[in-house]
Amino acid sequence: MSRFDVVILGAGAAGMMCAIEAGRRGRSVLILDHARAPGEKIRISGGGRCNFTNLEVAPDRFISANPNFCRAALSRYTQSDFIAKVTRHGIPFHEKTLGQLFCDGSAREIIDMLTGEMRAAACELRLGCSVEAVAREASGFALVAGGEAVECASLVVATGGKSIPKMGATDFAYRLAAEFGIHVVETRPGLVPLTFPPALLERTAPLSGLSVDARVSCGRTSFDEALLFTHRGLSGPAILQISSYWSPGDEIVVDMAPGTDVAAEVRDAKIGNGRQKLRGALSPLLPKRLASLVEDESGCHGPLAELSGKRLEEAARFVNAWRLKPTGTEGYRTAEVTVGGIDTKALDQKTMMVKSVPGLYFIGEAVDVTGWLGGYNFQWAWSSGFVAGQAA
Repeated sequence: MSRFDVVILGAGAAGMMCAIEAGRRGRSVLILDHARAPGEKIRISGGGRCNFTNLEVAPDRFISANPNFCRAALSRYTQSDFIAKVTRHGIPFHEKTLGQLFCDGSAREIIDMLTGEMRAAACELRLGCSVEAVAREASGFALVAGGEAVECASLVVATGGKSIPKMGATDFAYRLAAEFGIHVVETRPGLVPLTFPPALLERTAPLSGLSVDARVSCGRTSFDEALLFTHRGLSGPAILQISSYWSPGDEIVVDMAPGTDVAAEVRDAKIGNGRQKLRGALSPLLPKRLASLVEDESGCHGPLAELSGKRLEEAARFVNAWRLKPTGTEGYRTAEVTVGGIDTKALDQKTMMVKSVPGLYFIGEAVDVTGWLGGYNFQWAWSSGFVAGQAA
């Protein structure tokens, strides 16, 4: 039987960050993962270039049953701190849009940086090693992993959520929490494409692959980013963002010409050239295929001069305020994150330790803290991993 001061379950962003900080404190650290390589989500993120943080990180960019919980960790380890780490390692990066920072080269540079720092901190990494049992004991915790017994004083759970199961995502963290009597906030896919009912999908099928800048709203929350029509429904940054706020049965409102009064544009077009059709009047504002769909959906066929003002206003509303109820999402298969998770009421916000189980910590995506698209979830991984690593 081997014994360590700290055992960390999960060699993703949060787990590796925690290992580095604990190791630097002189703690003996073992990090376990059932995957064959560390940082698999880092590797595929940002199209292989890793959107590793965001210049605009702030607590209001995160979703949680307790919106204030993330403040402590985010303030102790900020986006500037991680940027400084990347810079020290000589990794070139750039800002893409909306404060999103990406590696100029490969996401593997971030993985190499983290694994290198783990080695320097004398952390032991075991891959392809599944955890079969976890038990509380007087001196800490006893585990069976890869058929071997391991003991530790502190146990950190950084196994992530349910998103992208083909990459090995499981509900391990939630099952372990249940064993220790820790409440889990109901989970659902986040940052995920939305799907249409068959009848609507049949009508929008010709638009598959078409992208437009849009404002997408659900309740009081709105995002202004690109929208993409797909063979299943809608995707693109604006849709992924709003999906984290959407629940089954909710309506979303899509403005496909944000900042433009389409009704006024169409009225002017009717006065200027009443012989043209609606699709022609909309052509300066929308792609041709989308303008044709608006014409078909509104039933505004024929010259503008022959269409009533009321009919044209309805067509304009379809552009500026298209109201629809998605049937669902594409699920965890394509979701970038899991919304919900370990109830933050159970955790100390300064250390991520379970209040009722000294020595047990939950960090990263497993916790009920979900960031916006654009590097926010990685920053939560760095920040929550850092504070746990300073305490475990």
